[in-house]
Amino acid sequence: MQQPNPTATASPLFDEVTGALEALTAVLHEDEDDFRVLVRHVCLQVGHAVPGVDEASVTLVTGEVPHTATATSGVVGDLDGEQYRIGDGPCLEAMRSGKIVRTTVSDALERWPDFARGAREAGFGSFLAAPLVADDHFSGAINCYGRQDDGFEEVEAQLLELYTTAVEAILRVYHRYLRARETAEHLRTALTSRAVIDQAKGMLMAIRQVDAEDAFALLVEQSQRENTKLREVAERFVERVLSGRVLPR
Repeated sequence: MQQPNPTATASPLFDEVTGALEALTAVLHEDEDDFRVLVRHVCLQVGHAVPGVDEASVTLVTGEVPHTATATSGVVGDLDGEQYRIGDGPCLEAMRSGKIVRTTVSDALERWPDFARGAREAGFGSFLAAPLVADDHFSGAINCYGRQDDGFEEVEAQLLELYTTAVEAILRVYHRYLRARETAEHLRTALTSRAVIDQAKGMLMAIRQVDAEDAFALLVEQSQRENTKLREVAERFVERVLSGRVLPR
């Protein structure tokens, strides 16, 4: 009798993970400026990547305080909140240990009775969590809830680990993009400021018949006197000249 091929069995599952990540990458290109949209899709796509996931959430840590950034339902958000309240639970355990946590609600009754009872009342029998660490300033977890009583399989834990690893890489790219955009904005602002200051200097040189150094000193003096940014003083002066409110001497 021919034995089943594990690779052939796992292939469709890995295709699901690949499809979920492709969808997530598409969101990154479409909504680069909205981190909330990206995290929301991380939450939604995990259900496509990992079989048996009925509900999911994403926990993020601000400072040292965890919070649910997004969830597929309010019930799941409440269950996350119960873990934050008691300071323990499978989600927080995954974050502290840096390892996948896979458990049934029955097994969780001994370690996290309040959470487990709430999960059972909400109709969940299985829980799977993976730590999520993009960089030194970003951490959290992806939390998966299943209605089956027999828990998630090992292969499903592996799929979540694969998905989470790829998500971490995507988030690092996103953070690099934000930093690069911020640097570009600073450079753009600096160049704009330099341009308007040079324009004001040129006008002052023509109007006051002074050299560049003296013109710049006049702008700085007014900036200090008014406690106003040099760029704003220059912009105001240029505007007055162009509107005819400053006449050559």
